[in-house]
Amino acid sequence: MKAVRWTTGPKPDLECHDEPVPTPGPHDVLIRVHAASLNFRDQAILDGRYGARLQQNGVPLSDGAGEVIAVGSAVRRVKIGDRVTASCHPTWVGGVAMPEYQENSLGITSDGWLAQYILLNEVALVHIPSYMSYIEAASLPCAAVTAWTGLNLTAPLQPGQTVLVQGTGGVALFSLQIARMFGARVFAITSSDEKAEKLKGWGAEAVVNYRTFPDWEKHILDLTGGKGVDKVMDIAGEKTIVKSAAATRNGGSISVVGFTSGFGGGLPPMDILSRTLTVAGTAIGPRSDFDALMAAMAQHEVKPVIDQVFPFSSYRDAYRRLESGEHVGKIVINQFSEE
Repeated sequence: MKAVRWTTGPKPDLECHDEPVPTPGPHDVLIRVHAASLNFRDQAILDGRYGARLQQNGVPLSDGAGEVIAVGSAVRRVKIGDRVTASCHPTWVGGVAMPEYQENSLGITSDGWLAQYILLNEVALVHIPSYMSYIEAASLPCAAVTAWTGLNLTAPLQPGQTVLVQGTGGVALFSLQIARMFGARVFAITSSDEKAEKLKGWGAEAVVNYRTFPDWEKHILDLTGGKGVDKVMDIAGEKTIVKSAAATRNGGSISVVGFTSGFGGGLPPMDILSRTLTVAGTAIGPRSDFDALMAAMAQHEVKPVIDQVFPFSSYRDAYRRLESGEHVGKIVINQFSEE
């Protein structure tokens, strides 16, 4: 099979290799990969900006989907021919984020999906609904589960609540789609009027262009009658966290799900204390959240937003698309069966 692996050295790079197809152990499942997708952290790893410990010469990408072609002797959760994806943290089935779950992360501490085959323990696997393609399913594990977990982190999302999302990346768009499934009202900020129109088309009630209106939090307050939103999905980190807090109602919550603009921010503790805000970080989520997300998406037949699909041989072009920041939705690598 062909597999892409990080190179060793001061700054990671990627190289494609020919290697043997792995053999399943008793609880393992061999999957022929049909598609894999990229997340912000995949570029951050190549840029040397991702703090997590990396598996030496590992296969990147935490997100993918494929067909089960072989199972170990003790496997009971799936069978040959099943269409599956997998939780990013393959041993985290449910409950709170324990350190041992976080230490096992596909595409970071163990081999990910940028290969023609992947071997996974059966406990990590999630079945793909019949209406959903491999390309669509491959976009879900990190961004969509993060969105689901973040929106329900401090309290379950309720119909009629207000949610603020930021940008047009995977987490932002999945947050918008999930919030609309719940019957919540969604406001958004983005960098262009063109992207703003797309967000409205996907269900955002109102969108603020933060380049035209740098004090976008004031516009969000105006849209909510001066109260602020119930929940914020803060994706940029350093450049947005203070404004996110200002746009949140008293007693509201901010889920910190990214660091696209940096790791600082300087949110004063008094802003949190005086307005009883809840600020919490997300850790993607367990398989139980992924299962719940899949059930909800299947009920509504929600289609993920796909920006562009690249063949396996053009994986570097997929990374360049991610690096450009021009994408709207998920970037997917397909055609893993090519010779």
